[in-house]
Amino acid sequence: MANWEEKKNLITRNLQEVLGEDKLTEILKQRDLKIYWGTATTGRPHVAYFVPMSKIGDFLKAGCEVTILFADLHAYLDNMKAPWELLALRTQYYEAAIKAMLQSIGVPLEKLKFVRGTEYQLNKEFTLDVYRMSSVITEHDAKKAGAEVVKQVDHPLLSGLLYPGLQALDEEYLKVDAQFGGVDQRKIFCLAEKYLPQLGYAKRVHLMNPMVPGLTGGKMSASEEDSKIDLLDNPANVKKKLKKAFCEPGNVEENGILSFSKHVLFPLLKPDETFSITRPAEYGGNVNYSKYEDLETAFAKEEIHPGDLKASVELAINKLLAPIQKIFSEPKLQELTKKAYPPPSKTKGNANAVVDEITPGKLDIRVGRIVEVSRHPDADALYVEKIDVGEAEPRTVVSGLVSFVPIEEMQNRDVVVLCNLKPAKMRGVESKGMVLCASVDEPKQVEPLLPPADSKPGDRIVVEGYETGEPDEVLNPKKKVWEKLQVDLKTNDNLFAVWQNNKLISKTNGNPVTTKTMKNAPVK
Repeated sequence: MANWEEKKNLITRNLQEVLGEDKLTEILKQRDLKIYWGTATTGRPHVAYFVPMSKIGDFLKAGCEVTILFADLHAYLDNMKAPWELLALRTQYYEAAIKAMLQSIGVPLEKLKFVRGTEYQLNKEFTLDVYRMSSVITEHDAKKAGAEVVKQVDHPLLSGLLYPGLQALDEEYLKVDAQFGGVDQRKIFCLAEKYLPQLGYAKRVHLMNPMVPGLTGGKMSASEEDSKIDLLDNPANVKKKLKKAFCEPGNVEENGILSFSKHVLFPLLKPDETFSITRPAEYGGNVNYSKYEDLETAFAKEEIHPGDLKASVELAINKLLAPIQKIFSEPKLQELTKKAYPPPSKTKGNANAVVDEITPGKLDIRVGRIVEVSRHPDADALYVEKIDVGEAEPRTVVSGLVSFVPIEEMQNRDVVVLCNLKPAKMRGVESKGMVLCASVDEPKQVEPLLPPADSKPGDRIVVEGYETGEPDEVLNPKKKVWEKLQVDLKTNDNLFAVWQNNKLISKTNGNPVTTKTMKNAPVK
């Protein structure tokens, strides 16, 4: 392909935005583009990774020199999403998975360069540049740059503030003309454009993919089980997840099925191939599309039924996954998968035991009903409550609510109870739980959280995105599990109780935990 205009068209098709388009044109008129795409080696790659893989295929067809960066150090810096002990294993898994994906879509690996961040990010020159970067970048700019990418918490670690600057430096150390990523990386790209020249380095071109909706309608997330299809999901799981996917008749907005078709399936079609909607003759029979726009128009006019679209995409996904799963059937890779993403383990003294990550899934929070309440015999500020939390007998819980809630309002009240704290004696009475409240110190205000609508005693309360798994029987006080999780529990502007901006909801019906009046207050 000699024509630079054709190359540019291939490089930029389906992108949402290009920063530095003039520079891109200037380079292409002289030579082929050098470009890199980086991925932090955290949660397991899923089918949404075919979106950047498809674009990498475009870059290679356009003659680009492409580097894929396995950003292992970044994975640790992003709120320790990948524990240090698992970093090398997860990087190996990513390398195997991404190579298998590229093979599945027919991208020749010999044209690609694979690099691990720790191969150069720990050397003297890079380290000195990190310090140089930290001497010019403001805390405000670092935090703002990572807002869409680095996990946001009320008390951010310094590592998360370093992350955007390190990503900017990657452009210089990988000696590329351009960086490719999702539009969620835009603020990091802007930071790179602002600060690299201050260190005497060139400003790069930035190519941005749109964020493709997940199957449930939002961003496809590695932490939300039903929003993603894992590369190793069998056809039955693919069918089950696609069945739940949001795909309203005629609705082409926030439609993960159509987006996947647009950004993966159609770009992968060879010139003589079409995408086929298979359906019985009585419903119009099979229909083939060579252009995505024609499929979208037909769906918008409701000429294509969501069930038929899902069934056809299901076939295409299984076709993409089959060669990957064949590669991962090798015993070596099966062993790697188990070690890199092991099931939660509480084994003591086991060298291979999983690093016990502290997540809100450890908390046993339930809806409770106060069936009996009295003043504490030896403490004026405390109530002693008998609370039904769905067990054979009510639990005794001691709460410091005397000054905030009249005793008559406590009787038969529904509350939200943390049930797996280690029992503690409070002025001689053993308390086996904690009534969760919104609470501020100046002036002192305390308000018990309101359980979700249509809930009953014993219903589990979970944090969105952390619904799977079982809570700890008792939270380990030595590891300060509750204290570490509690700092990110609060109410928000809309009176929802949240942890790191994820709502607390009923596991039974998905309704949220709320507070009556207190906004942006810590929950404790």
